[in-house]
Amino acid sequence: MDDEELHRRIDELVAEEHRLERAHVGQALSAAEQQRLAELGVQLDRYWDLLRQRDARRRAGLDPDAAQERSADVVEGYRQ
Repeated sequence: MDDEELHRRIDELVAEEHRLERAHVGQALSAAEQQRLAELGVQLDRYWDLLRQRDARRRAGLDPDAAQERSADVVEGYRQ
């Protein structure tokens, strides 16, 4: 997946996240919606991580296409 595709997918996930949140202004999300929102957050973290890996590899003179998407367990374990 190249940078353009990553950005497109990130934009799609963010749009879905915003639709969910806007549809429930002043109301609680259902359990399924809360779960979906959590899943969206994790996938966004994974895509941003992959984009950062690609950028770091490019700056180091390495092939950005060799970057690999990390598991949710790894990405969610990072310290912010």
